[in-house]
Amino acid sequence: MNTSPLLVRPSASAEAYVEVTAASAGWERLNFAARRLDKGASWTHSTQDSEFALVILGGTCTVESSHGQWRQIGRRPHVFGGMPYTLYLPPQTEFRLTAESDLLDVAYGWCASDEQHPARLVPPQEVSVEIRGGGNATRQINNMIPPGFDCDRLVAVEVFTPSGNWSSYPPHKHDEHRVDGDGNLLEADLEETYFYKIDKPAGYALQRVYTGDGRLDELVIARNDDVVLVPEGYHPVVSAHGYTTYYLNFLAGSAQSLANADDPQYAWIKESWSEKDPRLPIVSLDMENQS
Repeated sequence: MNTSPLLVRPSASAEAYVEVTAASAGWERLNFAARRLDKGASWTHSTQDSEFALVILGGTCTVESSHGQWRQIGRRPHVFGGMPYTLYLPPQTEFRLTAESDLLDVAYGWCASDEQHPARLVPPQEVSVEIRGGGNATRQINNMIPPGFDCDRLVAVEVFTPSGNWSSYPPHKHDEHRVDGDGNLLEADLEETYFYKIDKPAGYALQRVYTGDGRLDELVIARNDDVVLVPEGYHPVVSAHGYTTYYLNFLAGSAQSLANADDPQYAWIKESWSEKDPRLPIVSLDMENQS
């Protein structure tokens, strides 16, 4: 299979081991990156004209900034070991992040904003958990920066999909801004990144990204640390049998929202779901290594 233009592979030589900018993606707003730091190492950065959100994938760190200081952020060893810590920072924030654990793995998304919202740490206790779907399309969603969060445009959630299950299903899209006659938002125009972690080295997920008119129809093999771009269209995922798939979604667009539309060819499947997959949740506050 040829490499898809929607697939961004990690690089061992870059400071951030994977990075997507709005320019490199060919869209307007959303940027994403992830990096690892050894214990004691620091990363100094400025959010400049963007709002910014950091998600601790594994390890612990301290963040000192012009909008506050947060110590010992994070506690899960990796994404399959517990619930997330997320730090939101507004534009014009100078910060220094220092790794406190032997290895820190952190991801971050950002988008341009001319609004000022308060810096905020979202600890695991404030992350709402949703078990969505049914049957072998059941998955866990952790909402860190959900619609309604006090920010401008960013949205951030992480999703756990058990072995063999489908996710982002039925296929849905969010590529046009639509409101009803009363002004209620029906669909937002959102750019989105899928950042993958797989629980065992040989694992992978398959993601299809397609438009209803067939202009875009890509099938992507996503492995550990890969990013899949969703500029438009429907975008379902399936986790390879025997492997648990994690992905971190960042979104930004016409509204701070997740308003979307199902592919009408597949929307009927919702009516057939009667039971949730008992393997979920994959992670929770009750996990032993979260005590």
